[in-house]
Amino acid sequence: MPTLDINDTTLFYDELGSGEPIILHHGYTGSHDVWLDEIAPRLADRYRCIVMDARGAADSARPDAGYNIPQYALDVLGVADALGLDTFTYVGHSMGGGIGYQLGVHHGHRLDRLVLVAPIPAGGIQGDPAMHAEAVKLRADPNARSKMIAQRKLTNLRSSDAAIERGVDRALSVSEGHFNDSWQSMVDFDVSAELDKLTTPTLMVAGAADGLCTPNVNDWQKLPNATLHVFSRVGHGVPGDVPDEFAAMLADFMEHGAINAKTLQERMKQG
Repeated sequence: MPTLDINDTTLFYDELGSGEPIILHHGYTGSHDVWLDEIAPRLADRYRCIVMDARGAADSARPDAGYNIPQYALDVLGVADALGLDTFTYVGHSMGGGIGYQLGVHHGHRLDRLVLVAPIPAGGIQGDPAMHAEAVKLRADPNARSKMIAQRKLTNLRSSDAAIERGVDRALSVSEGHFNDSWQSMVDFDVSAELDKLTTPTLMVAGAADGLCTPNVNDWQKLPNATLHVFSRVGHGVPGDVPDEFAAMLADFMEHGAINAKTLQERMKQG
């Protein structure tokens, strides 16, 4: 199992393909699985797809501390440094999208492009303590696995049963520090007043059936150099639900960049 010693912990990473580098990062209790199994094989003929697991999740080590978005962003940069990448494209799903915001606002010089996939809002998630309390209660339930599988089958509109089951197993395996501190970090997260600093060419990706779709679109409108793609009849698990379409969309963005009304108007003036 390939790993890197980064920032006083050990992080899982793997890669497939060659070409321009893309680092793909999972969400809150997710893993590298969907990226390595579904997305990277569809892009490996053109791009160097690098996947990783956050500290405390999936196949990475479980240190005592560092479970917050600023540290996760530094861990991404540490992986890039270890692999000799001065710049790269970053793709982050859900909490990984929050990491993307952090990278874009505070480390934008390291990014060639940024892809935010159903990201947490730039102003943080709604911090309802009861919501997390219910998640903690479910996690401790002896029947947690079967209950979570049933829940996810209702909301993961196109994912296979096998993928849902593996995702639940990954979610239940994260460390307590990751489970609790990452949640609090997403609640406390707020770069909403700094989005004007995020000038990296950015692609905002949303699922039309995801509860985050509206804040995603609202945040997209505040980004100075971004385009938008919304998948119909797709919830929060965008890459796993529509891998063919997602990979094609990502390849198109890699080739053409942030095409929007402003860039088209600029082309008309130049023409």
